[in-house]
Amino acid sequence: MSQQAFPEPISNQTLAERDLRHVWHPCTQMQDHETIPLIPITRGEGVWLHDADGRRYIDGVSSWWTNIFGHANPTISAAVKQQLDTLEHVIFAGFTHEPAIRLAEELVAITPPGLDRVFYADVGSAAVEVALKMSFHYWLNQGHGEKTQFIALANSYHGETLGALSVSDVALYRKTYGPLLLNSLIAPSPDAYLGEAGETAEATAQRALEGMKVLLEQHADTTCAVIIEPLVQCAGSMRMYHPSYISGLRQLCDEYKVHLIADEIAVGFGRTGTLFACEQAAVRPDFMCLSKGLTGGYLPLAAVMTSDHVYQAFYAEHHRGRAFLHSHSYTGNPLACTAALATLGLFRDQPVLERNRELAARLARRLEPLRDHPHVADIRQHGMIAAVEMVADKRTRTPFPSTDRRGLRVFQYGLQHEALLRPLGDVVYFMPPYVISDDELDHLVDAAIRGIDVACA
Repeated sequence: MSQQAFPEPISNQTLAERDLRHVWHPCTQMQDHETIPLIPITRGEGVWLHDADGRRYIDGVSSWWTNIFGHANPTISAAVKQQLDTLEHVIFAGFTHEPAIRLAEELVAITPPGLDRVFYADVGSAAVEVALKMSFHYWLNQGHGEKTQFIALANSYHGETLGALSVSDVALYRKTYGPLLLNSLIAPSPDAYLGEAGETAEATAQRALEGMKVLLEQHADTTCAVIIEPLVQCAGSMRMYHPSYISGLRQLCDEYKVHLIADEIAVGFGRTGTLFACEQAAVRPDFMCLSKGLTGGYLPLAAVMTSDHVYQAFYAEHHRGRAFLHSHSYTGNPLACTAALATLGLFRDQPVLERNRELAARLARRLEPLRDHPHVADIRQHGMIAAVEMVADKRTRTPFPSTDRRGLRVFQYGLQHEALLRPLGDVVYFMPPYVISDDELDHLVDAAIRGIDVACA
């Protein structure tokens, strides 16, 4: 009789070993996993992630800023399960379906007035690519083919496809992929952390607007659009700025006849205290890019909102060749659209923004003692995004040597104490799901404070 084969026991170690034989992870130096354990997650529940060894972690970063209503959310799960039995996918060229139609209707209703057209994509960087191409193609159709470049902010990040990287200002990416990128113009950042001594955040923003005006005076004739992340440069170490910059930029774009692209991929859907960050400046961009929280973190989906005025620039007889040239295989996926509809339903049916304001105030109070920490140069916050900047010298704001990897020490300490905190360099940040309780938020902050003490010792 042949020996019965039993399945290999599932544990963190066995799953990690299998993973590392074949899988290449994003934004990771894979050699790190020779000494830093990979953590296999087997299930999620609310703000908690559970690994194969039975340990759990509060998802303090909303799984790369996507999971706004918790893991295995019963409302979103039920909607996706029901849709799964009806229609999983269909080509979106020449065909349509009700989830995509309803979602477009709801997005038009909740975004700034005048954004009446919705173009679907699958992920955030694809939405940025759509907005860039759509802006360029609009000007081309208007007889301004000389408009071929874009303006982005210093320290900005808009995704990792080549077009999105071209309007980003992350030194590591530019050093590596520079030969492949478009030549975009970089304007001064309104980042309040860069303010001069005694300068308010609003004054810093106004000073940055002067730098933007100089660029537009020189290059508006060849510029399609300016692209920004409103209020928070998320991947740029969670640097934040005053809303007056956005309203001032809107005026400059109108004056110099260039488009304004608002990348709300990470900051949209309640993250900064309002449903969309642009609302805090009472601004309607020409293009608004949405993704991440759009589906509650369930499925990839992105949307680019724009005006009927832009849409009409492409509307013509077929032979005139004015149609917008962009497509994705999974454009308007019914399952993803259904998840998005369920997510928007939670905003509609529950006091999400009101509860977020309470959570944000609690987070601010809990972080306040860190202002006296000898290695904390700044604590900044917009709504449900907060960040703590660790430095070697508080007085001069001299950073720690990058080789010290102090942020990694906070990350590792957090995992030992049921907290997933994944710093950006030496910036410890908080972007938890909106369903986090007061006690869970306190636990997350306590783990971060102790981790900062350990990392800076």
